Amino acid sequence: MTSQTPDAESDAPLVLVADDEPDVLGAVVPFMQRSGFRVISADDGRLALDEIRRHRPDACVLDVLMPGADGREVLRTLRREENWVPVVLLTQVGEAVERAMALEEGADDYLNKPFDPHELVARVRAVLRRTKNDGPPLATAPVLRSTFGLALERVGRRAWMGDRELVVTPKGFTLLEYLMVHADELVERSRLLEVLWGFDDAVGTRAVDSRVAELRRVLGEDAADPRWIATVQGRGYRFVASVAGADSLR
Repeated sequence: MTSQTPDAESDAPLVLVADDEPDVLGAVVPFMQRSGFRVISADDGRLALDEIRRHRPDACVLDVLMPGADGREVLRTLRREENWVPVVLLTQVGEAVERAMALEEGADDYLNKPFDPHELVARVRAVLRRTKNDGPPLATAPVLRSTFGLALERVGRRAWMGDRELVVTPKGFTLLEYLMVHADELVERSRLLEVLWGFDDAVGTRAVDSRVAELRRVLGEDAADPRWIATVQGRGYRFVASVAGADSLR
């Protein structure tokens, strides 16, 4: 099942929503339309691929568990075809490994089920903003570059400040990478707990603060006058510097 053909004359972003749960589509599609998007929908992964190839949407929302082809399979197919359309995956709470693998395979973001439709709209708008940058999309770029010479080499998991390699722990690198990909967005501490530890580890928000403090030491950053990572009191953190994707360090 797919929705009617979208109005080609409208300038509103076109979003494909794929989920095999009728209640989800019945709630999400009209809500996103009321939020200013054009929407097409599919209840099967293979149908979703057909619709993406046919309509070339500006963004996709894919359920991880679907018949025909699941969301991650659709994502992998798109990336093999060098289709870099932004993708938000709908995942199941507690599947931290699934989320980590999806991000590595090229997803731009994820949202846990059940979710607030307002949050989904916010995530879609955020990934649309991020993909307007020149160069490769931030979610899939081999290298992330920021101001004052900061660069992340994602395949080798190495960070640089100009010509100097930085010594960063694996979780510190993952934290910095996530913040840079989500530059200029408020990232809640609870969100960073999911990214770094998943739901199964008994850690608190202080663990996130400790990792941010680690990054600030490595970067030589003053928390009171941040170049890169700003604290949003009582909420989380925001990467305030500009970020661009690149194919290589050179």
